[in-house]
This record gives sequence, structure tokens and C-alpha cells, in this order.
Amino acid sequence: MIISSAANEKIKEINKLLKSSKERKQRGLYVVEGIRMFREIPKQNIEAIYVAESEEQKYVPDIKRYDMDYVVLTDKLFKDLSDTGTPQGIMGVVRFDTITLENMLDGDETPCIFILEKLQDPGNLGTIIRTAEGAGATGIVISSDSVDLYNPKTVRSTMGSIFRVPIYISKDLGTDIKVIKSHGISVYGAHLDGKNLYDNTFTEPCAFLVGNEGNGLSARISETADKLLRIPMKGKVESLNAATSVAVIGYEVLRQRL
Repeated sequence: MIISSAANEKIKEINKLLKSSKERKQRGLYVVEGIRMFREIPKQNIEAIYVAESEEQKYVPDIKRYDMDYVVLTDKLFKDLSDTGTPQGIMGVVRFDTITLENMLDGDETPCIFILEKLQDPGNLGTIIRTAEGAGATGIVISSDSVDLYNPKTVRSTMGSIFRVPIYISKDLGTDIKVIKSHGISVYGAHLDGKNLYDNTFTEPCAFLVGNEGNGLSARISETADKLLRIPMKGKVESLNAATSVAVIGYEVLRQRL
């Protein structure tokens, strides 16, 4: 059977997942679109698969690895449903990963964690997750008042890193920072009043506080840092955006640890 109507219950459910953060959180599901991202979905996390009629045969080999049935949509319906400008004809409904802070802190690698406060831009968050993976970060902590991790734009911007980087949503950042410190991890805050980033050594366990795009870190969270750090800048630039800050800090940590 091929679904052609937007009134179909399955289609209504996908639309809700694409458009509503509340729906995603209530159901513990989100949507991944495009073949590159689809191929990276962990097998244990896949809930449902949808494919455009004209692309079905092309994607059968990719779908087979999940060992489950899939739903075929007319090309028009798939295009109408898609959250992208140029749909590739395949999407998966994915279950949330359940990551605890303790899981993140008990890994074998020397910790390098980014702690994000009130981040608001979905593309920025996705870029941070992708950048953090590239720089070898061992995890990301996101305050619960940040943009939704599973926003379609965030998911796309991670380019698959969302499946590989441990990410924990914190309901109480202050308390969780204390837990991180209790594991022998030094906590640094990215702040305009901080000391030069490059005058520090990061070969030991460390975590970095990064504030939102407009206001930086709040005073309350800044006070939890063991030390404030500043990325040196020339010209009249006052600050860098959150994703760029994570890139600069993350790759300095990686450089020191190589």
C-alpha cells in the first residue's frame, strides 16, 4: 500500500514530530531526513521508516540493514511532508537516546565536556555537536531551557554527530556542575573577563561553560567556574558566537592532547 493522503494518521504523527517540541518530548521520538543521516541511525533506535515512491528501489539496500518494514509515500506527499527544500526521499523516526550524566562521566577517555547554557539557535547547537565530535569532546551538557536538541534544523546541522556524541539534558545546571567537579574535572567558563585561553594547560580532565548567543554566561553559572577564560581577539570584535567559541576551545584542547 502507498499512502497518498495527508489525513493519514501516520502522516499526521510525523507532522507533529517535525513541528512540535512538546510532541517530540512526550513521545521520545524525532525525525531524521536524508540518506546520509539515515544510514547513521543506530539500529536499536529506529522506530519507523518512510520512503518516497520513486526512490523505493534505490534505498532498499539501505533499509534492509534495519530488518523492519517500511512505509511508501507518494512523491508529492513526501515532498509536502519534508522539512527540507530538496527532499531525498527517505526519512526515519528515531527514539531518543537516554544518556545520564554519570554515564558520560564514567568513560575511559580523559574528559573534555562542553556545558551549554540557554543556547537558542538550532543551527548553532547542531554545529556545536558536530564540532565537538571533531575536536574529540567526550560529551555535551545542555541546559533544559536551551533550544530543543531534536529540532529538525539542529539534527540536520549535526551531520550525524548526534548519534555519536554523548549528550545530556540538564534540568539543574548548577547542581550538575557540582557533580562534574566531584569527578575531579576542572570547570572553565568562556567569559570576556577571563584570562587568555592559550596560557592554560588542558591535558587533565576539563569542562567548559559556554553561554548563549546574545548574553553569554549568566552570572550564576559563571560563578561556578574554577577559572574564567577569554579567547583573545583583535580588531573591534567583542565576542565570538557559541559554535565558533567551542571550535577554538575544543581544538586547543585537542592540540594539547595529541
